Amino acid sequence: MFDKNPKSYTDLLGKTNRIVEGTTIHGDILSPADFRLDGHLVGNFQSKGKIVIGPAGSIKGDIICKNADIEGRFEGKIQVIEILNIKSKASIHGEVICGKLSVEPGAEFSATCVMKPNVKTPITNDIQQRPEEKIQ
Repeated sequence: MFDKNPKSYTDLLGKTNRIVEGTTIHGDILSPADFRLDGHLVGNFQSKGKIVIGPAGSIKGDIICKNADIEGRFEGKIQVIEILNIKSKASIHGEVICGKLSVEPGAEFSATCVMKPNVKTPITNDIQQRPEEKIQ
């Protein structure tokens, strides 16, 4: 009657994935949890949680996530279901689709932007993946 799905180990501990400064990844990242990137990603990123791109971090590719804080560099297409925060030292180039947008003075924002506050699920066909790899 009161069946609840058991929480995963990651949910119970509130852990965040982290790529440290000096690390470069070529390829796609799929993560159900929050993620902090202080290194470099050349590829696509998809998460059900939040991504934070630190001041030394950069992504060249596409992002699909629930929330995002960008303080580093981003080039590509980003789809954020809820809130995209762009910090004063950030550099954004490409295409932005988000629910809400916050841009601090001093940020470099050279992108087309569409705000869709009622979007419940992101458009996932931009990041090519096998059906069994899609995040539920």
